[in-house]
Amino acid sequence: MSVHLSYREAVREALREALLQDPRVFLMGEDVGRYGGSYAVSKGLLAEFGPERVRDTPLSELGFTGAGIGAALGGMRPIVEIMTVNFSLLALDQIINTAALYRHMSGGQFSVPLVIRMATGAGRQVAAQHSHSFEGWYAGIPGIRVLAPATVEDARRMLAPALADPDPVLIFEHAGLYNVEGDIPEASTVDIRSACVRRPGKDVTLIAYGGCLPKTMRAAEQLSGAGIDAEVVDLRVLRPLDDSTIMASVAKCRRAVIVDEGWRSVSLASEVMARIVEQIFYELDAPLARVCTMEVPIPYARHMEDAALPQTDKIVAAASQLVS
Repeated sequence: MSVHLSYREAVREALREALLQDPRVFLMGEDVGRYGGSYAVSKGLLAEFGPERVRDTPLSELGFTGAGIGAALGGMRPIVEIMTVNFSLLALDQIINTAALYRHMSGGQFSVPLVIRMATGAGRQVAAQHSHSFEGWYAGIPGIRVLAPATVEDARRMLAPALADPDPVLIFEHAGLYNVEGDIPEASTVDIRSACVRRPGKDVTLIAYGGCLPKTMRAAEQLSGAGIDAEVVDLRVLRPLDDSTIMASVAKCRRAVIVDEGWRSVSLASEVMARIVEQIFYELDAPLARVCTMEVPIPYARHMEDAALPQTDKIVAAASQLVS
């Protein structure tokens, strides 16, 4: 048996399940209550659970993220929602200098079991201050776990293990995925340690995550029509990276394209490429390639936004060049 849900509905069901199962869990953030969430993810939860469990906060990411850290240290299991990844920069001190460091700086005496959710990514014509992809930045910070669910099933199943983690977990939900629909097996489970091979192949590995996964899957289908059998690896856990799954796929296919909605310079794609070169350089039959966002603030105009972002045709072209 399976359940058919949208990505948005999957996140809502995950939140509802967490609130039902553990009285320590509560949701807090801007507009999560009466408004139902900026992306309608928390719609209906205030009426069901009340203002103690679904808390609207002032417009201060630094303040309410800090409150979430304090609640976690006090034994609660807060879920902090930050409206968009761009706004999370206002809470960097709390996330990086406090939440990520408490276990280390207390000699293991304290942990911060905090989940922070935020929308990320472009493709919706909401201009630069609401469109960037900073999850690759966070993936470089010790002390936190970084997740990027790209499928409806992962959106539904990743929250529970994130809440069970004793350390901070950041979940990046690509805003372009909220309307995507899919089937979720009723008894399925998802870990928050492993990458996932979404499509097996033998000629070239396509490595992607988040909002770039659907584009990469479409690219694999187009490549198949041209006689190129592409394997697609969904990173889904950006910190810590699952090196074993990446290396096994690339060693088999001997060519790889990394797709990343972050900017090309100092990107997560750069890190993945470096690890492949360090670990299995002599297994490669061609130089590694990457498809990243152009190094500009995300434009507002549709044609310019499309040109700036990784797209299916760019992924196809990069993979075709490697194989040829």
